[in-house]
Amino acid sequence: MSSKLFSPVDVGPVRLPNRIAVSPMCQYSATNGEANDWHLMNLMQLGISDAGLIMLEATAIEPRARITHGCLGLYDDATEAALARVMASARAVAPQGARWGIQLGHAGRKASAQRPWEGRGALGENEQPWTTEAPSAIPFAADWHTPRAMTASDIARVREHFVESARRAARLGFDIVEIHAAHGYLLHQFLSPLANQRDDEYGGSLENRMRFALEVADAVAAALPGHVALGFRITGSDWLPGGITVEEAATLATALKARGVSYVCVTSGGVAHASIKVTPGYQVPLAEHVKAASGIVTRTVGMIVDPHQAEAIIAEGQADIVAIGRAFLDDPRWVWHAAERLDALDAIQYPPQYERAGAPHWRGAALLRPHEALSLA
Repeated sequence: MSSKLFSPVDVGPVRLPNRIAVSPMCQYSATNGEANDWHLMNLMQLGISDAGLIMLEATAIEPRARITHGCLGLYDDATEAALARVMASARAVAPQGARWGIQLGHAGRKASAQRPWEGRGALGENEQPWTTEAPSAIPFAADWHTPRAMTASDIARVREHFVESARRAARLGFDIVEIHAAHGYLLHQFLSPLANQRDDEYGGSLENRMRFALEVADAVAAALPGHVALGFRITGSDWLPGGITVEEAATLATALKARGVSYVCVTSGGVAHASIKVTPGYQVPLAEHVKAASGIVTRTVGMIVDPHQAEAIIAEGQADIVAIGRAFLDDPRWVWHAAERLDALDAIQYPPQYERAGAPHWRGAALLRPHEALSLA
C-alpha cells in the first residue's frame, strides 16, 4: 500500500516527512511562563513519535497574553532560556527530519483564567487576576472579566510582541512559527463580529476586522529568516448567528497566502459559547472549503482518531496535513500504530531501543491490537 498520510509535504520552505502533526496542546504547567521538567518529559515523548511536525502549545507573547498562570511564554530572556533547555533535549531524541513548530498567541479577553483542573472560569480576586484587553469591552461570558478596549497604541504593542517572540522562536531553531488567530483568543476576537464592535479601521467590515491579523502576518513574515515557515491557525466557523463563516475564513486564508503565509490550520468555535455537534472529523469540511477556495496548504484538526480516517482525509484532498491532539495524549505511539495499520512501516523510524516492541518483531503486538491482521512472519 502506498500511504498518502506517510508521504512528504512542503510547507513553504519546510519539508515535512509525513502529513501527521501533533496539535498544539496547552499543558498549563509553566512557572512564570518558563518551560520546566513537565515540558521536557512531554516534548521528548512527542519528539520520538515520528510525527512529521510537532507543534508546541499556545505560547504567550507577553505575560498578560497568557490564558492562565500556568501558560507557556516566550517573551523575555528567562522564558527563552528555559525553552532552549527543553528543546535541546527533545531534539536530541527525535528522529532525523522531525520538524518543530511553535504557536504564538495572545488570549485577549479569555486571559486571566483558571487552569482546567481549577475550574476553567475567570480568576477570582484571591487568585492574582490581571486586567484583560480585547477589541471591545465585551466579556467572554457573563461571569468573566470585562476587558479593556484596546487603543491604537495597544494594537501596535501587541503586534511588536508577536514580532519579538517570533524572533526568539527563530533563534531557538523552530522550523515553523504559527500565529494563533482562533479558539476565541485575541486575533480571533478582532476577526469575529461577536467580539469586535469597534467603529474604527479595525472594526465593522470584514476588511477592517482582518486588518490586525494581516498586520501581524506582515510584521512577523518580515522578521523571520527565509528558512522558517509562517502559518496561521484560523477559525472556519463561530457556529453562531452573526459570527465568522467558512466563506470569511477562505477570504482570510487567501489574504494570508498573498502575504507569504505558508499554511493555515482550520479549526472552529471558542469566541463565545455555542452548541457544536462534535463528531469524528467534524471540522474537516471547513478545511476542505478553505483549501479549495484559497489554494493554500491546509491543515485540519478535530476528532481525527483513526489512521484510516486520517488517510482518507489526505487521499481525498480534503486537507494537506492532519493535526492530532488528544489521540496523542492517549497514545504517544499513534504514528507507529498508524504505520502498522496502513502498511507503511517502511516510512517511519522507530528508536532502535524500542524496535523490539514493534509489530514486525514482537508477536505480542497482535494481542495488544487484535482488531488488526498484522503480518508477524
